[in-house]
Amino acid sequence: MLDPKRLRAETDLAREACRFKKTEVDLDRWLALDEQRRQLLVQVETLKAEKNRASEAIGKAKKAGKDAAEAVAAMKKVGEEIKGLDGQLDAIETELKTLHAWIPNIPHASVPRAEADGNVVVRTEGTPATFDFTPKPHWELAASLGLVDFERAGKIAGAGFLLFTGKGARLERALIQFMLDLHTRKHGYTEVSPPHVVRGQSLFGTGQLPKLEADMYRLADEDLYLNPTAEVPLTNIHQDEILDGARLPINLTAYCPSYRREAGSYGRDTRGMIRVHQFDKVELVKFVAPETSYDEHEALRGDAEAVLRALGFAYRVILLAAGDMSFAAAKCYDLETWAPGEGRWLEVSSCSNFEDFQARRAGIRYRPPGKGAKVDYVHTLNASGLALPRVFATLLEVGQTERGTVTIPEALVPYVDGVRELTPG
Repeated sequence: MLDPKRLRAETDLAREACRFKKTEVDLDRWLALDEQRRQLLVQVETLKAEKNRASEAIGKAKKAGKDAAEAVAAMKKVGEEIKGLDGQLDAIETELKTLHAWIPNIPHASVPRAEADGNVVVRTEGTPATFDFTPKPHWELAASLGLVDFERAGKIAGAGFLLFTGKGARLERALIQFMLDLHTRKHGYTEVSPPHVVRGQSLFGTGQLPKLEADMYRLADEDLYLNPTAEVPLTNIHQDEILDGARLPINLTAYCPSYRREAGSYGRDTRGMIRVHQFDKVELVKFVAPETSYDEHEALRGDAEAVLRALGFAYRVILLAAGDMSFAAAKCYDLETWAPGEGRWLEVSSCSNFEDFQARRAGIRYRPPGKGAKVDYVHTLNASGLALPRVFATLLEVGQTERGTVTIPEALVPYVDGVRELTPG
């Protein structure tokens, strides 16, 4: 969440963020309650000081053998007044927290103030694949090569789930292992293996709750949800902790399946593996000092891009406009690969800087090196490094041949026992 001081000072920017991020919240009500709370705090502190003085005077009077009944009665009245004000404060603070939870992060100054059509193509890497034959979409290739059984997946779990089979299951596992090895061995990330379920507080910490609850699978009668995106368990590893600033940045990576209901997306991308309810992902999360935040964001994007370069995919980097960013992000780049069979760009990673927005919600702070250094909130960053289904789809479409086979990227060959081409059968 936003620092209350920043909300007071940059209210117009907060209103703009609400508009672009399609979030309805009464900021005027928040400001009025915030002012009322601060006034009540002054009153309470003044009364408490008065009560302390009175208590001291009563003690002296009793010690001197004087009648203190009148002073005791007056002090009791002050105590009752304090109790009444504390009750008002509790009610105000409860409403303030509820309102505050719905206020989105303010986009960084470098983010275009526009809707999704204002997204900026920062650059394109590589040349999109072309063929002298009509390329097939990934779902046809996956079926003909026996890599994915869409029909039986539907029998098991319904629409929107995948059943990788044989060489397809091996290829999926190879992609996961390749990406984890790249990030741990070359990029310096520490690998973790988190739970697949998360508590409501963890989802609040990273900004998915309360706004996105309709898109999640919740376990009946429990405060547990299936993980909707791997940033949630990774970021909340340090929930309610004070980190040693000398350890920053802390870079974590994990393979973690994610689950989404995709509420409101009926009829979109129903063929193939572009929009599914369960998807595998290798995640990257960073905890960094505020002063290095945006340098680390660029480095994070570079780590995600390295996967695409290693696989030989043409891709482009998109700077998202304010109207296309998530609730919690201050700045976000999307990485998109060219899928020639579908003839379109596919998002395979979002690289986001949340500044201190998630850290405030999750209680993640750090103590800078040096004697007497003041504890502050870290900045959190995350990226897909990468999302598996769309990488899998791109690999098939880019690597296809006129014979109906698919060439394996050289970087993956060691992970599939030296196989260089997928063939039917």
